[in-house]
Amino acid sequence: MRFHIVLHEPRIPQNTGNIGRLCFASDSVLHLIYPLGFTLSQRELKRAGMDYWKDLEVYEWASTEAFWDSALLPIPHFYLTTKAKCPYYQAPLSGGAYLHFGREDAGLREEILKANQEFCYTIPMQNNARSLNLATSVGIVLYEGVRQRDTRRYF
Repeated sequence: MRFHIVLHEPRIPQNTGNIGRLCFASDSVLHLIYPLGFTLSQRELKRAGMDYWKDLEVYEWASTEAFWDSALLPIPHFYLTTKAKCPYYQAPLSGGAYLHFGREDAGLREEILKANQEFCYTIPMQNNARSLNLATSVGIVLYEGVRQRDTRRYF
């Protein structure tokens, strides 16, 4: 099963471009929920996404509500936040999932986190670090999912 990376209102085009490249390399799907802090034609997005962007499976959603109203696959949704206690590697990712990430400057909206508390996970950090770069965070969690999926498949 594939992974679906859901970016809620991303602000930095280079992050989204890099995440698009990660999605392409892992055969994952990218979902962008508006409003974005940039345009999809912006040079920085294209440069970070390289020539992979044209082959990427990417969906644009006018709002969070439009995303939820669409025909979503019957796979779990997990929400990544610095406000959770449970580490991402405890999430059951082997069957694919929607992985939700919030804005670089604010994270996921509080109402999303409250409504999905049992599905919220975090990336453990040391030395009082407050957060990681969005593209780095997506890469960490996405490839843990790939590891879990492929371990199940081959062993």
